[in-house]
Amino acid sequence: MNAAPDNPLLDWKASPFPPARILQGRYCRLEPVDPARHLDDIWAAMAGHDDLWRWMPAEPPQTKEAYRALLEMMAGKAGIVPFAIIDTADGKAKGHLWLMEIRPEQGVFEVGYITYSPSLQKTRVATEAIFLCGDYGFSLGYRRFEWKCNDLNEPSKRAALRFGFSPEGLFRQHMVVKGRNRDTAWFSILDGEWPVRAQAFRRWLDPANFDATGRQRVALTAFNHPVAQAGPATLRRASMTDVPAIRMLKTAAYLPNERIIGVPSLPRIADYAQVVAEHEVWLAEGEAGLEAALVLDIEPEDFTVWSVAVAPEAAGRRLGSALMGFADERAWALGYGSVHLYTSAKLTQRIGWYERLGYAITHQEERADRRLTHMRKALHKAG
Repeated sequence: MNAAPDNPLLDWKASPFPPARILQGRYCRLEPVDPARHLDDIWAAMAGHDDLWRWMPAEPPQTKEAYRALLEMMAGKAGIVPFAIIDTADGKAKGHLWLMEIRPEQGVFEVGYITYSPSLQKTRVATEAIFLCGDYGFSLGYRRFEWKCNDLNEPSKRAALRFGFSPEGLFRQHMVVKGRNRDTAWFSILDGEWPVRAQAFRRWLDPANFDATGRQRVALTAFNHPVAQAGPATLRRASMTDVPAIRMLKTAAYLPNERIIGVPSLPRIADYAQVVAEHEVWLAEGEAGLEAALVLDIEPEDFTVWSVAVAPEAAGRRLGSALMGFADERAWALGYGSVHLYTSAKLTQRIGWYERLGYAITHQEERADRRLTHMRKALHKAG
């Protein structure tokens, strides 16, 4: 979990250098570069595509033997973990990338030297390869995942944003590459942000997100959407560092309900580290801190408002209505035709509020310790 700038890292220790091992995904497999095994496939995929090397520090290999020398350099270079990218559809290597700039003592790693053949570009394989790199590094305890590129390389900068990296600025006259100045654009994902970014990758990569022709239903940028507007309130996606504040807000907002329902409120007692990792959690903040939170449980078959909470001191400003309106917009943007929610059957005033927002009761659910009222609202395109 990332920490505030002035906080000591009492429970953190240096991460191990990433062992070179196979990383298996659904659409691709990353294998440690082996020139003897990967050269033929990579040369077949890359030969003649010199334009792929425009932003790379190396010149495009003009012969198979020159490419062999390049792969041998990668396999023998200290301080990096180079991977060949294997398309599981046909088992062929179609590109390569490195884990590099690895600083275990600081918990930092970078994905770079990304070289995708034309057959790999704009595919699920290309996206999953980046996900596998990030997931691997963070699984080892790293704190920071970096992406750097020439500031003139607009496609690379767009890719970084699509993958959920945050822009951090520009290092001017950072390098000399092929006799030219390079100003370097920096991007990063922190450990406290990764569970949310990983959630977006997984949702985009899910086969249900693609139609029969392989066309995406929802773009990765939509799943990675970091900020939004809910009426007058500006919202942002939660990260792991927000978990303590979310717990406090939920306690303040839901504890009064327990006098009515007679049992602990489900949103108050939830594990919010798990909730942030698995659901969309949107936060509204004011000068005094966290004012409201919206939790959306988004599954392929249903879109559920799992909870909406407003701090008592922010009551009367219609923040709850604004968040519910945003939930409608979010569901529609992600391709859902209705929104579902449930609440205690004893919270009749809350049920009435939902009805005024357009929800209708669909059924009652009996649980061991409570009765839940399920409600649904059909969505219609504005205008």
